[in-house]
Amino acid sequence: MSAEKTILVVGTFDTKDDELGFLSDVIRDQGGSVVTMDVSVLGDPSEPTDFSKHDVSEAGGSSIQAAIDSGDENHAMQIMAKGASLLAARLYNEGKFDGVIVLGGTMGTDLALDVTASLPLGVPKYIVSTVSFSPLIPAERLAADTQMILWAGGLYGLNSVCKASLSQAAGAVLGAARAVQKPDPDKPLIGMMSLGTSALKYVIPLKPALEARGFEVAVFHATGMGGRAFESLAGQGAFACVFDFCTQELGNHVNGSNISAGADRLSNAGATGTPQIVAPGCYDLVDVVGWQPISKAWDKHMKHEHNRLLTSIVLEAEETKLVARAHSKQLEKANGPVAMILPELGLGEWDREGADLHNPDGLSAFLSELEATLPSKVNVHRIPHHINDAEFAEKALEIFDTWCADGTVNV
Repeated sequence: MSAEKTILVVGTFDTKDDELGFLSDVIRDQGGSVVTMDVSVLGDPSEPTDFSKHDVSEAGGSSIQAAIDSGDENHAMQIMAKGASLLAARLYNEGKFDGVIVLGGTMGTDLALDVTASLPLGVPKYIVSTVSFSPLIPAERLAADTQMILWAGGLYGLNSVCKASLSQAAGAVLGAARAVQKPDPDKPLIGMMSLGTSALKYVIPLKPALEARGFEVAVFHATGMGGRAFESLAGQGAFACVFDFCTQELGNHVNGSNISAGADRLSNAGATGTPQIVAPGCYDLVDVVGWQPISKAWDKHMKHEHNRLLTSIVLEAEETKLVARAHSKQLEKANGPVAMILPELGLGEWDREGADLHNPDGLSAFLSELEATLPSKVNVHRIPHHINDAEFAEKALEIFDTWCADGTVNV
């Protein structure tokens, strides 16, 4: 594409015409081009947009009249969200824009999440919203590289406060479009889950070993949002193979923690047939928000205060069985090869013998329940080592090399 970058500006131009116009003007003032898309239903913009509300609704197989006749603002906006997502994806594939920015309150944000999710990794995606970072936004709806900006003072009309937010957002999306280095589609990518190396250390030997074999390695932080990004990309078939060695977010989810990657954790690689090497790292830890009061249900459990943001609860033996069954349920859905490595001496550094969170009863109960419930399609490798021992990484590479040699993994 040329040096001049084009930004798709999306919003309800009937109610936020001034704000969207200001945003577009700042992008143009900075040397960018703008394509506008109106997703309003009832009203009309002061000036025609490049893509009208009629274009949007028809792109989704409906019409503005159908949205109006529904008599329900939620249903109407879902018509527009479907159309905007399909139209944005088509326009991007045609090379019509380089980045997208969507403006809105709760209605606009709901639509924005669909639009940004319809675009591939590496397309700058900015959502300027009055509810950015809010718990209203479910993790599973966030595209892997979505950027959010809080729209301060932006509920109704322009003012100096909201102009400060909008002007920064305009600069951010245009700058991102100019600076982005998109993933190399010709280099096979490994997706790996982990925590920091104080808890899980296998990334230290595995990343250079895989890179030496010609693969790129992306390591995702298993604290809810990292797992969400991992699952989003896995669902797109972005990985040649996954090394899913920290499934702790699945335990968070089944135990009701809001530090969750969603109900589909440990399922999207399998849904696309991507080869999976799995190990249930930190299976017995349930993370909770450290600065909020901790439920009395956890009073008698061992705890690890990782920092002021995050506290980990250690599950007791019977409780680990629920997590084991959740692993088996997710892997039952897999359409591709699955290897499960089960280290008998522990699945997190804090669980080593002599460490603060050593949990031998929990480990024994978990491994037994997992082996009893795993589907037959899963090839189990039980090893007499700890997940942070060199032998664990060696076993993972042994499985991987076999898969590369027999064509299971596309090299």
